[in-house]
Amino acid sequence: MGIVLGIESSCDETAAALVTTDRRIVAQRVASQDESHAPYGGVVPEIAARAHAERLTPMIEAVMHEAGLTLAELDAIAATAGPGLIGGVMVGLVSAKALAMAGDVPLIAVNHLEGHALSPRLADADLEFPYALLLVSGGHCQILRVDGVGQYRRLATTIDDALGEAFDKTAKILGLGFPGGPAVERLAREGDPRAVPLPRPLIGSGEPHFSFAGLKSAVLRAKESGQHGDADLAASFQQAALDCVLDRLRVALDTMEPVPALVVAGGVAANQVIRHALEQFASKRGMRFVAPPMALCTDNAAMIAWAGCERLGQSDPLDIAARPRWPLDPEAEPVRGAGYKA
Repeated sequence: MGIVLGIESSCDETAAALVTTDRRIVAQRVASQDESHAPYGGVVPEIAARAHAERLTPMIEAVMHEAGLTLAELDAIAATAGPGLIGGVMVGLVSAKALAMAGDVPLIAVNHLEGHALSPRLADADLEFPYALLLVSGGHCQILRVDGVGQYRRLATTIDDALGEAFDKTAKILGLGFPGGPAVERLAREGDPRAVPLPRPLIGSGEPHFSFAGLKSAVLRAKESGQHGDADLAASFQQAALDCVLDRLRVALDTMEPVPALVVAGGVAANQVIRHALEQFASKRGMRFVAPPMALCTDNAAMIAWAGCERLGQSDPLDIAARPRWPLDPEAEPVRGAGYKA
């Protein structure tokens, strides 16, 4: 059995965790920065990087102390090397390099998106390759076929905003504060999802890609009209976004060879309405539905450590660079708009 220290600092969560190759989370710590960024309505990169630099070392010391381990007893140190806010990514990666050198243990540079993509396998030992993945994190919205570790074929991406961004911007429009996704979901429970006629961008088109910028703008116009309550706006936005996701999934899955499971991962996967709808969608297609536990949906170090476990036996040089962008499928054809980012 191997054990890997994971470090995550790609956005506004500072995290460290120890995970074993037999899927045991030995120790973990996650520190949120929500209060620091709330006055600005979103993540401020400079504030995030400073917080990572202040918090990461004590968190690593805490998980190592809890596990009663020394650096030399680790099988590897895995750290997010991108994509993400470059200042924060550098804090985590440089820390991992220093520890790897000090303990003479291998360094594994992890793609943050791969951490999300593999996280369901940490919680579910029965999930085998291949599977279809809906990856819906704060800055990414993709559909991929996952054939193995490092083997990803992107079927769809967003041409503008990601779903998580659309939730956060809708929350800002409605004055719900930050983080926006959970706030919109809570308010939506009180509203009518059919009360506000909002667009469903790209529904009915033959391409599987996403677009949420027009939906976000429609929410703004509806809010400014003063004709609808905030709860109805939140519920109608959530339903429109969900309708888009289900339609895009249908188109994407129709283009690929059948796989036994539909997996959802990323921060938006914590949304209960979306999870339930995806479970029903998968059932109708004869697919098993898999979603990680809530704690593994948002950014965390356990998923990074698990990605390191999946890659145990590999190592990266200590001069490997942090990357603000790092597509899972670098061979995927570019799409119009912002899709080139992913």
